[in-house]
Amino acid sequence: MIRPINFRMNEQTVVNNYYQKVIDNVLPATVNIQAQKEFDDFVEKLTSKGVHVVVLNDTTEFDTPDSIFPNNWISFHENGTVAIYPMFAQNRRLERREDVLVVLEKQGFKISDVVDYTEAEAEEVFLEGTGSLLLDRVNRKPYCSLSPRADESLFIEFCEDFEYFPVVFTANQTVNNERVAIYHTNVLMCLAEAFAVICLDAIDNKKERKNIVKHLREDGKEIIAISEKQMNSFAGNMLQVKGSENILYLVMSTSARNALTNKQLVAIEKYCAIIDSNLDTIEACGGGSARCMMAEVFLPK
Repeated sequence: MIRPINFRMNEQTVVNNYYQKVIDNVLPATVNIQAQKEFDDFVEKLTSKGVHVVVLNDTTEFDTPDSIFPNNWISFHENGTVAIYPMFAQNRRLERREDVLVVLEKQGFKISDVVDYTEAEAEEVFLEGTGSLLLDRVNRKPYCSLSPRADESLFIEFCEDFEYFPVVFTANQTVNNERVAIYHTNVLMCLAEAFAVICLDAIDNKKERKNIVKHLREDGKEIIAISEKQMNSFAGNMLQVKGSENILYLVMSTSARNALTNKQLVAIEKYCAIIDSNLDTIEACGGGSARCMMAEVFLPK
């Protein structure tokens, strides 16, 4: 997780992230302070449950307002491979840092290879990490909703490199009475060990919707469907993590939890406890939530 030092609404990403908003009558410095407090409170909640969190501070070297969302530029894999991804916004490309790998190696993680896809940026081709890719690591299936930030050909290349079976589709949201592509797959969908939270209403193509349901059911996952309104409160932007004694938790924002019905909460809590934290400022200005803030580490020790 990356603690921000210059968090604000990123003017370069707002063109296709329709969740971002300007908070009226609040100074940028105040926005950053509020985001830092939300970040610190979130980390404290995770660590209090025994979740191992590696926190790095953002640097003043570059202007990186979205550095709080590291999962978009890097992913870590069980075989010791690290993947580095091409980013849509130019100022987000400045978030990529080699010292992240150094810190992890010092903590005992093994890195055997780095697969770098960033050359695709020269051709305006993007695939933004585990924002674009929802990885079912057990069943070797990544789910990818195509968008200006998720290119199909590069997605297929990733699947070939990492030996995954691709599940590709298009998901939309309603903006000004028009259906437009959702910028990241992890906004509408969360994969846990035994269940999936997903906004099926966002997948307009019936064949694609049936195909996703088929894959999830084949792999034994209970499907917990959310509405587009719930998705807009980041109820799809969640991540399952392990705490002390290997206890499973589903991590989400407080706004996401408040958007869920009692029936949906009961369905989730059959499998794991919930950790929620107030991320109102980060969600409003950044257009991302709890899952986006965590780049999970699967590297071997």
